[in-house]
Amino acid sequence: MNKRLSGIVYASLAALFYAISIPCSKPMLSSASPTMTAAFLYLGAGLGVGIMYIFNYSNEHEKNRLKKKDIPYTIAMVVLDIIAPILLMTGINIGTAANASLLGNFEIVATTLIAFLIFKEKISEKLWAAIILVTISSIILSFSGKGSLKFSVGSLLVLGATMCWGIENNCTRKISEKSTYQIVFIKGLGSGIGSFVIASAIGEKLPEIKSIALILLLGYVAYGLSIFTYIRAQKTLGAARTSSYYALAPFIGVAL
Repeated sequence: MNKRLSGIVYASLAALFYAISIPCSKPMLSSASPTMTAAFLYLGAGLGVGIMYIFNYSNEHEKNRLKKKDIPYTIAMVVLDIIAPILLMTGINIGTAANASLLGNFEIVATTLIAFLIFKEKISEKLWAAIILVTISSIILSFSGKGSLKFSVGSLLVLGATMCWGIENNCTRKISEKSTYQIVFIKGLGSGIGSFVIASAIGEKLPEIKSIALILLLGYVAYGLSIFTYIRAQKTLGAARTSSYYALAPFIGVAL
């Protein structure tokens, strides 16, 4: 019971931290390009949690650290985390932050279906009902304008990001018993460097130092601490249930 309560608290904190990212990212995109923003968000997460890891390294057992058998899931996690935030930042740049925040709920659908179909997690009837409602609402939000049958490109990009994160959540679940610090450090640094290379390759310019500092700070809080608490929640609740508590994030995001 205590472990379950702990998992719920971690999942709720993960939602709260992540909710900050979308409304705060929108104004930052006026001074930094989408891919470069995504790069520094993840670098902020990796560096911030990396500093936390230094102070907690001696307290961790060797058996909790990542091993060779965890490499495929770790690589998949990093690659998907390069693609997802680029799609999200581009989608936010084209569309609205409020719409992107609500569409973020589709990550629950993607995470749950993959957990059920591939990783054989048990799904309750209530969660199935929630999945249907979230899917319908995501379709409605994807249309641009009242009475329009034209899909919003920005919304479709956000949905693409949530699908990437749905797969990534399940990959992370497979290694969630390992060191949370190590997972977030590798995820943040790997995804950040990968996104930075892509941004440089397509000709995006470095933002000003002030903007970089703000994006790094946002990345540490909204991505680093969010991923950290999310993984801790997964250890107890599993991928599907953790993602259902994560549904708080879009509503907090819209409110902000």
